[in-house]
Amino acid sequence: MLKIQKQAAPLRQQVLDGLRQAIITGQLAPGQRLTERELIQMMGVSRTVIREALRQLETEGLIEIIPNTGPVVRELTAAEAKDLYRIRAVLEGLTARLFVENASKEQVKNLSDALEIVIDAYNQGNAEHVLDTKNKFYDALYEGANSESLGSMLAMLHARIWRWRALGLTHPKRSVVRSRESIKNLRAILAAIKKRDAEEAERITIEEAHKAAEEVMRLLDGDT
Repeated sequence: MLKIQKQAAPLRQQVLDGLRQAIITGQLAPGQRLTERELIQMMGVSRTVIREALRQLETEGLIEIIPNTGPVVRELTAAEAKDLYRIRAVLEGLTARLFVENASKEQVKNLSDALEIVIDAYNQGNAEHVLDTKNKFYDALYEGANSESLGSMLAMLHARIWRWRALGLTHPKRSVVRSRESIKNLRAILAAIKKRDAEEAERITIEEAHKAAEEVMRLLDGDT
């Protein structure tokens, strides 16, 4: 199911990306034990490659090594999710500011085009498509910010927070108002960027991240 297709990218990176994606999408569920033998069979690679990938996933906080059990997919607590959303707000706010300072006209256009695709996804009512298109919108934002260090931090953060973002978009009790609010905020971020107002772009981006966190916490409280 997770078998790797040999490509130009380094095999180690392919395996790491494949396992990471399987975790953040729930294919490898929270609490699930990851045995080397099964992973080797599933992915068709060597034990060394699997071990290297598992070490990196532990560093990213996606798995944990439990004594006498081995690697297990980590279960993210509500308290940790709240903490990660706070960090996300700060980092994405900084990203928006750097985008204003560094992005070219072409990158602003790319961001604008990405937003229109997000809005179309919302209008179609496809939650998975919304998540995918919003990721691409933020990817365009990170690219224009032109900070490799910040991009690496956000990539690791989003890997850990993905399951909660998916919950916020796919939960049957998601607020319809929240969807409209998100579109409004993303439009406002783009408007501030086009005006080259770094402070306003940063402020609205932080606000949007906080609103996303509030929605996830509301849904989690409703499930308890």
